[in-house]
Amino acid sequence: MKPRTADIVDKLWREAKTLQGAGISILHYVNELTYLLFLKMLVETDQENRIPADYGWTQLAALEGGDQLRYYRKLLLDLGDPKIVTDPMVQAIFTDAQTHLREPKDLKTLTTNIDKIDWFSAREDGLGDLYEGLMQKVMSDTKSKAGQYFTPRPLIDSIIRLVQPRPGEVVQDPAAGTGGFLIAADRYIKDHTDDLFQLSQDQGHFQRKQAFRGHEFVPDTRRLCVMNMLLHGIESLIGLEDSCSPAGEALGKADVILMNPPFNKMPGTVNRPDFSITAGERVGPMPFLEHAVRALNPGGRCAIVMPDNILFGDGTGTELRRFLMANCNLHTILRLPTGIFYAQGVKTNVLFFTRVTEEIMPADHQTSATDTVWFYDLRTNMPAFGKTNPLKPEDFADFEASFGADPKGGAEREDEGEDGRWRSYTRDEIAARGDNLDITWLREETGDEEDMLATPEEIAEAITTHLEAALAEIRALSEALGEDEPEVEA
Repeated sequence: MKPRTADIVDKLWREAKTLQGAGISILHYVNELTYLLFLKMLVETDQENRIPADYGWTQLAALEGGDQLRYYRKLLLDLGDPKIVTDPMVQAIFTDAQTHLREPKDLKTLTTNIDKIDWFSAREDGLGDLYEGLMQKVMSDTKSKAGQYFTPRPLIDSIIRLVQPRPGEVVQDPAAGTGGFLIAADRYIKDHTDDLFQLSQDQGHFQRKQAFRGHEFVPDTRRLCVMNMLLHGIESLIGLEDSCSPAGEALGKADVILMNPPFNKMPGTVNRPDFSITAGERVGPMPFLEHAVRALNPGGRCAIVMPDNILFGDGTGTELRRFLMANCNLHTILRLPTGIFYAQGVKTNVLFFTRVTEEIMPADHQTSATDTVWFYDLRTNMPAFGKTNPLKPEDFADFEASFGADPKGGAEREDEGEDGRWRSYTRDEIAARGDNLDITWLREETGDEEDMLATPEEIAEAITTHLEAALAEIRALSEALGEDEPEVEA
C-alpha cells in the first residue's frame, strides 16, 4: 500500500475506534463505510449513472441532523430494491442494507471526514487499494468470525505467483470471503498484459466481466467482496450462495481454483447431487476439497488452504485423499506456520494440485494421477507469527524457488534430505502410510511456538482456540452418540 493511501486508511480507522464508543462495532462500521464510500466513489469515478439521480452522495452530504439520517435510511432501503435499481452490482451491495448509526452527529462526522479525503491522491494510488487496506485493518482486528478466516496478502500473492493465472482462464473461488484471491489473480493478469491493453476488446471484456467466479455465503462478507472487486475493476458478480449446496454445481468448470474455505463445521449438511465422498457430511473444509476436484477442467490447477486434520483423518478423510490423488496430481503441500491468519495453535497447509483425469474416477481407481508429492515445511523451527511479527513476502522466497517455474509442479526439483525443508514422497510410500499425508521429518528445536507469544492478546487468543477446539470435539462426539449438543453459557 502506498504511503498516501495508508495515511487515508489510518484516518478512517481512527474514526472506527471513535464510533465504538457510540456502540458501533468494527464490522458494522465497515458496512457503513461500504455504503458511504460506494456513493462517494461513484462521484469520483464518474459512475453515478449506476443509481437513480435522487440517491447520490451530493444530496446526502448536503443534509444536516435528523434530515440526513432519515434520508440515509431511505437511501439504503431503496438502493437494494430491484424495482428501483436495476444494476446487479448496486443491488448486491445494498440488499438488506441497514444503518447501525443512531445519532445524526455520527453520520455527519462520517460524511464530513469522507469529503475531506484527498480523493485525487486516492484515485492515483487506486481506490481498490484504499478499500482493501480498510478491510485488512478490520480482519486483523477481529481475526475471525463464525468460522471465517481471512488470508493474509503475502500468502495470497505467493500462491498467485506459483499458480500463474492467465488471460482467458476461468478463475474460481467457491468460498470467496472478501475476494482476496480473485483480486490478486486479476492484478497478476493485468501486470502481465499492460493492464489488459495487450488484449483484444473481447478478451478484455471477458476479463472484466466473466473471468472471475465464486460464491460467498455470509451476506455482509459478500457485500464487502462485491465492493472490493468493483473498485478493482472486476464486474463479475459473486453469488450469495453455499457452494456445498446444489447451487455450488452452478459455478461450473474452472481452469484455476483458489480457495481458503471455512474450517469450522457449519450448520447443515452437504446435499450436492454431484458429490459422493462428502455427501451428508457437515459443511466444512472436506466438501470444498471435493468441489475443487470435480470443478477443475482437465489440466486445471488448484491451490487450497486446508487444516492438518484433512491430511490424516480417517474414514471420509482417507477416502477424500484417495479420491484427490486418483483424479489429480497432488504435487506440492506447503506446511504453513501457525499464527499467520488463524488463531495460535491451528495448523494449516496449502495443497497444490492439477486435474489429470478427463472423467471423475472413484477413490479406489487403480491408476493414480499422483506419482510424487513434494512437501515444504515452513512450520518447524520458524519464529512465532502474529501482530508483533507479521508474515512477509520474503518468508516464502525459498519455497517459491523450490517449487519452480512450472505452475503445474513439473519443474525440476531436488530433495534436500532430512535436514532440509523440501522433501519428496512417492505415491507408494504414501500408500504404505495408509494414505496419511501428515508427514514431518524436522525436529522442533525452539520448543512450543506458543511459548514465544509476545502479547497478552495473542496468549488469550491461543487459550480461546484450544477451548473452542475442545468444545468442537465434544460436539462431534455427542453427534456420533446421537446426543444433544452440550449447552454453553456465555
